Amino acid sequence: MYGIFVIFGIMIVYPNVKVNVGLNVLRKREDGFHDLETLFVPYHGISDVLEIRPSEEFSIEIIKEGGVDWDPMTDLTVRAYQLLKADYDIPPVSIRLEKRSPVGAGLGGGSSDAAFALKCMNEIFSLGLPDKILADYAARLGSDCAFFVYNRPMFGSGRGEILEEFALDGLDYGQEGAESCPYRLVVTVPQGIAVSTADAYRGIVPAVPATPLKEILARPVNTWKGNLANDFETTVFAKYPRLSEIKQELYEGGAVYASMSGSGSSLYAIYSK
Repeated sequence: MYGIFVIFGIMIVYPNVKVNVGLNVLRKREDGFHDLETLFVPYHGISDVLEIRPSEEFSIEIIKEGGVDWDPMTDLTVRAYQLLKADYDIPPVSIRLEKRSPVGAGLGGGSSDAAFALKCMNEIFSLGLPDKILADYAARLGSDCAFFVYNRPMFGSGRGEILEEFALDGLDYGQEGAESCPYRLVVTVPQGIAVSTADAYRGIVPAVPATPLKEILARPVNTWKGNLANDFETTVFAKYPRLSEIKQELYEGGAVYASMSGSGSSLYAIYSK
């Protein structure tokens, strides 16, 4: 379910997650971030539930199985509201977020929540902001937040905030009208393993690959195995060998391509239908 519902002035949306199809960490920048290149692909098989309504005073409620281990007032949805509030005369809102996407899984659930919050408030308060402006706000919240404003396959570079349209025909990632696609994408979330993005970056050795990522992505899906890489796998698999085992199990189960998403711990597999 990933539509937008408006009920009695309440906007309810279903922020979906993403996977990284290929991820190369090219170099460390002077600002401490890294230049990378990746293909962001939305995945609609996992989503949160975000409800926003105008209110007399600001409030946020986060519902998560096992409880929330962060201060709700530091959540990215709150920061999204604060960004717009600083530039536009918008009233308080009440935010209710039901977290269904896993934390520390490399799927960008928190970034998606923030981007969807921006889009909701743009609609609720009739701000009329185009996607480009919303993406600029989103990029200030996180490197992959801007992608979720567009929420379709996009090639990302820079920190991940520089986005280009990318045609990804033939892959069913849960989008509407994908029944005829010859390949389907399935995400696996290992239980009990959460990877810190900061830790993953500390182990990375940046390098420019011999073959550009776009060139590999342009080839048929059944040629990606052994050619399309996620640079985080080397160090993350060394710390969490179970993830490497799961990837091998996905291939043994018939996947034509399998990889870790982002800095992990989730993995995804692409199967022929």
